[in-house]
Amino acid sequence: MKMELLFKERLCQLRKARGLSQKQLGEVLGLTNHAVSMMEAGERGTTMEKLAVLAEYFQVSTDYLLGVTDDPAWRGEPFE
Repeated sequence: MKMELLFKERLCQLRKARGLSQKQLGEVLGLTNHAVSMMEAGERGTTMEKLAVLAEYFQVSTDYLLGVTDDPAWRGEPFE
């Protein structure tokens, strides 16, 4: 499915753009580096809660992460 393909690609791109390892992103999400690796490989999905954390952390919309739109614009509050 297109959304699944875009999610794993965008997650990997955003992580690398921040200079994060899979372990570091896992710490943000409360997951292991293996779980992040599986998400980036498309072998594991995520929960709505973790999707929201990812969107806020990377300052992109959940629609962008899911592949609904190509507009990454964040419309929420700044991440602290």
